[in-house]
Amino acid sequence: MKIRRIFDLLDHYEQSFQPKADVLAGKENGEWVKYDLKTIREMADNISYGLMKLGVKKGDKIATISPNRPEWNILDMAILQIGAIHVPIYPTISEKDYRYILKHSEVQYIFVSGWELFRKIKHIIPDVPNIKGFYTFKHFDDIPHLQELINLGKENAEPLKLEETKALVYPDDVATIIYTSGTTGNPKGVMLSHKNILSNVMNLQHIFPVDEHCKAVSYLPLCHVYERTCIYILSYLGVSIYYAENMGTIAANIQEVKPHILTTVPRLLEKVYDKIMAKGRKLKPIPKKLFFNAVNLGNQYEYDKKDPVFHLKRMFYDPIIYSKWRDALGGNMRAVVSGGAAMQPRLARVFNTAGIPVLEGYGMTETAPVIACNTFKPGQRKIGTVGPPLKNMKVRISKSGEILVKGDNVMLGYYKAPELTKETVVDGWMHTGDVGLLDENGLLKITGRVKEIFKTSMGKYISPALIENKFKESPFIDQIMVIGENQKFAAAIIVPDFEYLRSWCQQKSCEYSNNKKMSKHPEIIKRIKEEINKYNKFFGDTEKIKKFELLHQEWSIETGEITANLKLKRKFILEKYADLINKIFDIQE
Repeated sequence: MKIRRIFDLLDHYEQSFQPKADVLAGKENGEWVKYDLKTIREMADNISYGLMKLGVKKGDKIATISPNRPEWNILDMAILQIGAIHVPIYPTISEKDYRYILKHSEVQYIFVSGWELFRKIKHIIPDVPNIKGFYTFKHFDDIPHLQELINLGKENAEPLKLEETKALVYPDDVATIIYTSGTTGNPKGVMLSHKNILSNVMNLQHIFPVDEHCKAVSYLPLCHVYERTCIYILSYLGVSIYYAENMGTIAANIQEVKPHILTTVPRLLEKVYDKIMAKGRKLKPIPKKLFFNAVNLGNQYEYDKKDPVFHLKRMFYDPIIYSKWRDALGGNMRAVVSGGAAMQPRLARVFNTAGIPVLEGYGMTETAPVIACNTFKPGQRKIGTVGPPLKNMKVRISKSGEILVKGDNVMLGYYKAPELTKETVVDGWMHTGDVGLLDENGLLKITGRVKEIFKTSMGKYISPALIENKFKESPFIDQIMVIGENQKFAAAIIVPDFEYLRSWCQQKSCEYSNNKKMSKHPEIIKRIKEEINKYNKFFGDTEKIKKFELLHQEWSIETGEITANLKLKRKFILEKYADLINKIFDIQE
């Protein structure tokens, strides 16, 4: 069947795959609660009936504020099949952003997961006149629950009317408005149509090496279009989707589910890699030597490498080293798809060597989201690139080096911002704001952000993201931001990897007191200086980090230094650490 609207995926699933109990699964009170397709469809239809009874019509907006859970997907289908617009909101944003989004989007109903999120917005609701009501996914107090809406739907079921309503939903209709957190100013509402998202689904599904007999663990926020589109792809392929309980339980959930595929951001892969390395350092001398020989072999990996010596060595280390790494990810992993931020090449090399295929892709919310992705096909993958552009897209590089994109997945525009839309999409070409190049094989390489590139007082341009990504290969560095606009040299403020530092201090018999004291410890500063010198060798003189300062607090969404999709809020960081930056450059106020 032809899939023209997102909710057509339900019909496709029913017609293409054998019934099974775990189409979707989430954990409640320590037990996996599974949903078969029949239950999903009945719940979605009843929610649709309930919303129609409440007067919700085509074009009305419904918001969700919730961590991942099966009810999110079911509600998503219920909203879309009556032509309403789903406005998913990050559970971790500030009160200011909640207030702005709820007013700006004109949502009529809000669905929240439970008390913790409801209490964050309950005092805002009276100030937003367009809100007519709200529901929760978890029972508490006398707050309306999703089941009440389902019951309302059951009492007012109108199957014929629902089918008529579905028939009036068209591929070019707005399916969702996703507010990007942005690094400055108010969030922007990206309008994506059914066609935008499904064009991505249909042009990516062949890359995923999974089928209806496979399972996936999902932990990235569904309110981000990257994970949402990947979930639609997995549904198209009939894969069972299990939602991790939270960030802290991912490892345990993976061991329980033993998934065949995982969509992730580089941050998780970095943490997995660091834990593997930490265990390796604790081994006895001979196993330890074998372990790090295996790691060093991995650093030589290239896709389609025709080197018999490399492959013989890999076969030697596989049963004693690499197989244990695979077991840590459940033992069945066919692919790990990474996006959302640049991945360090060493991660791709080592994981692929260990038989954990890692594919890196690239995109943005405004392109629903994927623009390019490495594949399993020889010639369409290369470490350090994000692979070839999708077949339904055109990509070109402007004279200034900016990546421009045209295709069915380019957004309809920014909600209530026609002028900003005109500035961003010119003659059908989406200006991504990213700088990059296409190599001799047509593979895309990202080298920085247009707005992040700065010029030193010596007139030299610096792309901070390129430098930062290289320096983050150091196990000592958790986060780094390169600075130096209009200054004589490039410098950096660095958040050390405190977990790794503790391990290092144990080996060096250096007593670890607390993060604040250790960030000023002469031995640690000296050691990180060695790392700076090591990675400076990869850059020209004007790009080298000449001075740095260590911070004692990790950066997070909650403290404001990074966005909900884990990008640096550079302006915020510059303002927050202005005194420290002035000290680095010896600026007198």
